[in-house]
Amino acid sequence: MAEALARITQVDDLGMIQIRADLARAGDAIAGAAGLAIPDEGRVTSDGTRRLGWMSPDELLLVLPRAELADALAALTDALSTEHALVLDVSDMRAVFRIQGARAVQVLMKLCPTDLAGMPEDGLRRTRAAQAACGIWREPGGYVLIGFRSVGDYLRGLLEGAAVPGSQLDPR
Repeated sequence: MAEALARITQVDDLGMIQIRADLARAGDAIAGAAGLAIPDEGRVTSDGTRRLGWMSPDELLLVLPRAELADALAALTDALSTEHALVLDVSDMRAVFRIQGARAVQVLMKLCPTDLAGMPEDGLRRTRAAQAACGIWREPGGYVLIGFRSVGDYLRGLLEGAAVPGSQLDPR
């Protein structure tokens, strides 16, 4: 029996906070409250358990263990209380999948119109998996894909289908 190209698992224990603000003005306050440096464009900063991802010129996404969500939300809200900013728990709006294994990038390359193989270790890409908007970043042994929960079943099916044993891409 052939082995799947990657292991696809849904992750349910992460919290996510969307942060919208003038990053030039509020960057230090966000970094202090999040406990992570502000990432450069298209990058992620991490301490191993938390990730702060650059989503757009005025938007960041903090991904952390769900158990830390309430404290982080309160710290960010307090730190940005004097700024024109949005701090929003978007955890329940998102579906998260881990794509792990030596051929994980092949699974994603079948679905996404972006060069994930060339993505730096600390890179984050906003793209599409088939027709579903998503964000993708690297982690040890593979990738993490986030999308809207409303298309979570669709994303799971796409990922599992792209990982079917024997479906690797032609190396030519």
